[in-house]
Amino acid sequence: MIWNKPNKIQQVSGWILSVLLVFGLHGCKIYSFSGVSVSPDVKSISIATFQNTSSNGPSSLSQRFTEDFKDYFQRNTSIKQVPRDGDLQFEGQIIAYDYAPAAIQQTNGQDQAGVNRLTIQVRIKFTNTKDPKQDFEQTFQSNADFPATQDIARINNDPTAVRRITQNIITDAFNKSVANW
Repeated sequence: MIWNKPNKIQQVSGWILSVLLVFGLHGCKIYSFSGVSVSPDVKSISIATFQNTSSNGPSSLSQRFTEDFKDYFQRNTSIKQVPRDGDLQFEGQIIAYDYAPAAIQQTNGQDQAGVNRLTIQVRIKFTNTKDPKQDFEQTFQSNADFPATQDIARINNDPTAVRRITQNIITDAFNKSVANW
């Protein structure tokens, strides 16, 4: 069998890969291309059901938000989800679900809503049992504007309308907890 001598590009590529592996394995945290940095000591995550304590919102909001939260962490980390007492723990409540005029326009001499805004606030408590300095309790908020012709009942029945807002909140909580942004 005849072995071909590696060309310069292959040699440089191999050297760069070796350096990246050495530095990547010797750091105190695990780094990934998604921006997640989690201590190797962290093996599990628990996410409690986020109760809807706001006076509004669809009855399915609590369950939908919690499941979307779990799915987001499952897709973006390799941390095992457990029912309770995880190394990383999330709990909280949906504290506001407000639908109000955001832009007023005059039609036939009367003020009317031109655009309505749905704002959702979620209070999240994060506990990192391996590094308590990372713990936080914070309110996250996001909103979206809807045409005045679209009433709140229609928005509540549209699974993608509310999800656009809650995804922003989930992403912000994810970034603060495990991406260290």
